[in-house]
Amino acid sequence: MASKLQNSHPFGASPAKKGEVKYNEMGNEVVEGYACKPKDFDPNRPIMHYKSLVFLCDDERCAKAQKIDKAVHLRELLKEMGLNKGKNRIKISRTGCFGACRFRGVAHITENTQANGNAYNNSLWLRHTHTYDDAKWKKIFELLVQDKPLKEYLDEKEFIPMKVYG
Repeated sequence: MASKLQNSHPFGASPAKKGEVKYNEMGNEVVEGYACKPKDFDPNRPIMHYKSLVFLCDDERCAKAQKIDKAVHLRELLKEMGLNKGKNRIKISRTGCFGACRFRGVAHITENTQANGNAYNNSLWLRHTHTYDDAKWKKIFELLVQDKPLKEYLDEKEFIPMKVYG
């Protein structure tokens, strides 16, 4: 089942109302009824840089485990921490099912290793993130920005084991 939150609003922002001019994080004017969709589409414009990208499962089972819209909430935390833009930007994206429902709420962390991302934190899978409080998420975000290997600072039980076929 697809996420019911497809048209929710990033950064905790409300959609642009009729006659109102809003701008997204990239400085683009926003389409009426949206919080971040640019009015003028430029297919050649590069995407906004991120250091780390956290994919949150937002499909049926993981979403039910959440009491709040986790993506919006984490974006607000990142904004408070000043990590929503700049060279250490951490991006939060919703995704459909990872096929790891037994570990819900699942998060997958990737690092932008083409720029300033840390390969040690690339492709890490976290389990039961619906139980994480703000302090836990802030610690994870700080470790990512400081290029500290998460596996050295978080309990081994936080990670989903990955079977590797040889």
